[in-house]
This record gives sequence, C-alpha cells and structure tokens, in this order.
Amino acid sequence: MDNFWSGWIIVLTSANLIILLWLLLATRKGQQPAETEDTTGHAYDGIQEYDNPLPRWWFFLFIGSMVYAAGYLIYYPGMGNWKGIGNWTQVGQYEEEMAEAKQEFGSIFSKYAAMPIEEVIKDKRALKMGQRMFANNCAVCHGSDARGSFGFPNLSDNDWLYGGDAETIKTSITNGRGGIMPAWGNALGENGVDAVANYVMSLSGREVDAELAKKGEAHYKTVCLACHGPDAKGNQAVGAPNLTDKTWLYGGSPDYIKHSIRMGRGGRMPAHKEILGEEKIHLIASYVFSLSQKKD
Repeated sequence: MDNFWSGWIIVLTSANLIILLWLLLATRKGQQPAETEDTTGHAYDGIQEYDNPLPRWWFFLFIGSMVYAAGYLIYYPGMGNWKGIGNWTQVGQYEEEMAEAKQEFGSIFSKYAAMPIEEVIKDKRALKMGQRMFANNCAVCHGSDARGSFGFPNLSDNDWLYGGDAETIKTSITNGRGGIMPAWGNALGENGVDAVANYVMSLSGREVDAELAKKGEAHYKTVCLACHGPDAKGNQAVGAPNLTDKTWLYGGSPDYIKHSIRMGRGGRMPAHKEILGEEKIHLIASYVFSLSQKKD
C-alpha cells in the first residue's frame, strides 16, 4: 500500500473515532431521574418518546469500547501501513500456533511416520487422527464418507485410477494427480461417438446395438486403445480408467458416456505436500488405504 492510501485510511479511521466520541459526549445530558417528562416530540400511535439520557453504565460501556478500539489500533496493524507496536502478523500467529502444535503432537506424528502404512492401519488411534485430517482436507471433494461424487473418485472401494497400494496412495496425496481425456467428437463425428459408446457399454455386459458396437470396436482400436489398453482394463500409469467394470467417474449412462467421448474430460487433484507435510500425509494415506481393505 502506498503512502497516500495509507494516510487516507489513518485519517478516516481517526476522524471516525473522534466524531463518534464527540457525538456520544455532545448528546449526553446530565443524569436525570427516570421519571422525567421530557420528550423528543416524537409520538407514534399515542406513545411518546422520552428524552432521557443513557444509563450511566451504558454510557461508560461505550467509552470503554472506544478506548479499547484506540488501544487495539495502536497495538495491532489497523491504520494503513502502521504495523502496530506489537509487531503482530497473521503469518507470525500461524507459525506460532503451528510451532506449539508441533511441540505438543510432533512426537506422535513422528512415531506413526516411522511405521509402514500396513502397520499404521492396525492402530485405531492413528486411523481416527487420519480420519479427522481427511475430513478437514479431503472431504470437500471426496465426501465425508470418502465415497466420492460426480468427477471425484470413490476411495472406499477397490477401483483405483492410479493404483491402490499404500505407497501409490501416499504419492497421490503428496504430489497430486492430473488426468485428461482428449475430446474425440470432431475426429469421430456423432455417429462415431455413438458407436464407441455402444462398444464401451458392451464391455461391462450391458445390452447395446450389436452392429453399432462392432463399428465402435474399430474406432476404439484406433483412438482409445493407447490409453485404455487392448482389453479396455485401463492403465494406472496414466490414470486411464477400466472400462470393463461398472464404476464410472463421470456417470455411466449412455448420455454421460457419449459426452465423455465427445467433449473429453479433465480432472486435477491438488498436491498436498506443502500444505500438510509428510507426516500428516502418512496418516491420511493410512486412513484412505484402510477403507479399501477387506474386513475380517
């Protein structure tokens, strides 16, 4: 902020406090009995508005609030570029709280970070910690139950775009993922899109137009096989989904499948390495990994 606007804010803020204080003092009368008959001259529906002063406790409460406001603006940064005599910053406050949390919980996080995820999932306390951190950082996309929603994967099943082993899950959280399917509408035309959609639906045993599906198979081998594989079971190296099951990230209805082929799809999971740190990611990954493990 340049000096002009800084000075403008200081002048406006100070002027407002001074005017409010003057208004409070100028309109206050000497203390009078509550039974006074003085009125403001305003009446409504036969009710007169008395012109009594504020109760003394109320008046001093206002004065105290203004003194507090002035002290606050001197101690904290609230007057333009003035940093305040307390040198407080929101970054400093955050770092201080994080340092306190690390001192209190650091040994716990370190303990679990040193354990393999396969061992961490056997500790109920660790899973509860991971669940709470999942709720704070991941539930907004994947849902509080981790079952996902349209465009966001279900993390509680055994269907994984990039792999569901412990280390791969941890890598996904740490570095994020970016998946994109190109649009094939212009290359295939609407008839080609319809044909490929019929072929793709046939892979999971759905009733389709057999002749159209046969044409779609030829298109599939030309434009889809490179990512989804000759058996259409996908490729976890690039995040290409399995097309032979009944799990659909963007919906499995004919219209949704055609839209995916025609317009393509793009998804981005943000990296959490800088946000959470390795130790917290280790616990969240453990919680997510535990969701897809078979229960005894």
